[in-house]
Amino acid sequence: MTRIEIRLGGLGGQGIVKSGVILGEAASIYGGKEAVSTQSYGPESRGSACKSEIVISDTQIDYPLVLAPDILVALSTEAFVKYSPDLKEGGIAIIDSDLVKAGEIKQKVRIFRIPAAATAREVLKNALVTNVVMLGAFTAISKVVSADAMRKAIAKAFPRFVELNRRAFDEGVRLGQEALKQEKR
Repeated sequence: MTRIEIRLGGLGGQGIVKSGVILGEAASIYGGKEAVSTQSYGPESRGSACKSEIVISDTQIDYPLVLAPDILVALSTEAFVKYSPDLKEGGIAIIDSDLVKAGEIKQKVRIFRIPAAATAREVLKNALVTNVVMLGAFTAISKVVSADAMRKAIAKAFPRFVELNRRAFDEGVRLGQEALKQEKR
């Protein structure tokens, strides 16, 4: 790995910014890599568009902004429509199959549809862990950071809800692994 650019997009209240912080910490503090994270969101706190961008590298990062993401994680149709055109040719789009109505993408990318919101609601009985389910799927599909590093960063981020978030992450990893198997068929 030299430089990996990642963009997480969704709506305020979905944990997009928190997910970016977790991913950056997993890569840098627990994964021994260089990482920079930036966020932007609308003036409203919930329901407006937001994004979190993370650059991860084995070497020093000389430019901290994401120009053409290698990976897009989308938790809203708006985020997918707005950010998918920026994806690099051959990049990865990981989208929530319930929350994102994905249209056509002009460039050739790998698309993984993950039922993160449905899993959080129906299996884990808590919609608030949708972002953690998606972090698990991201980890399994991208292999940018280790599952162990992500688990440590998630436990640090949610110290009062370690068990719930561990289960959410593990469900996401399972869903990501299933999506990879289906892609190879």
